[in-house]
Amino acid sequence: MRTLSLRLVVTTVAAALVTGVAATPAHAAALPSRAVWLADVQAVTDQAAAYLDGRLPDSGIRAAIVLDIDNTALQSKYKPYDATPGVLALARQARADGAAVFFVTARPEIIEAATELNLSIVGYQWTDIYTRPTFDFSDNQTLKTKARTDIEKRGYTIVANVGNSATDLGGGHAERTFKLPDYDGQLD
Repeated sequence: MRTLSLRLVVTTVAAALVTGVAATPAHAAALPSRAVWLADVQAVTDQAAAYLDGRLPDSGIRAAIVLDIDNTALQSKYKPYDATPGVLALARQARADGAAVFFVTARPEIIEAATELNLSIVGYQWTDIYTRPTFDFSDNQTLKTKARTDIEKRGYTIVANVGNSATDLGGGHAERTFKLPDYDGQLD
């Protein structure tokens, strides 16, 4: 019952944030089905998993992977608050091979506790989560690049960065990036 109550709280709080998705332009192609999206995501996470197989474990570094949350770690558009299976498997693989898992998101810090609860309920384990500090109005790429820079300052080598937006991946500070589909920006 407690888990159900906690999930309801997470769902309610996160809905207020996630439902503010920009309207799709009339000329944009229709968003594919969830099954197609999951298959497209799996194709990318399979590539990332193969890369990690060859890259980890590496006893010479403190390895880390960075994951975006919305429409990456969580199925925000298709099945809100549920884990994206391929990304969850990738996170588990990285942890099993000794890498730290970091979440870097533009979600505001005011909902960080709800976000952490959601991620935990669906099976993620992580080292740290970076959210948007209150009164930080920098663009998403600057925000996320700064977070990755901080992760490096903590002594980690980011071997993989996974996200569905160019702002999740731009700015460097990762050996490899893996871009999940966003269908011309329809998935933020």
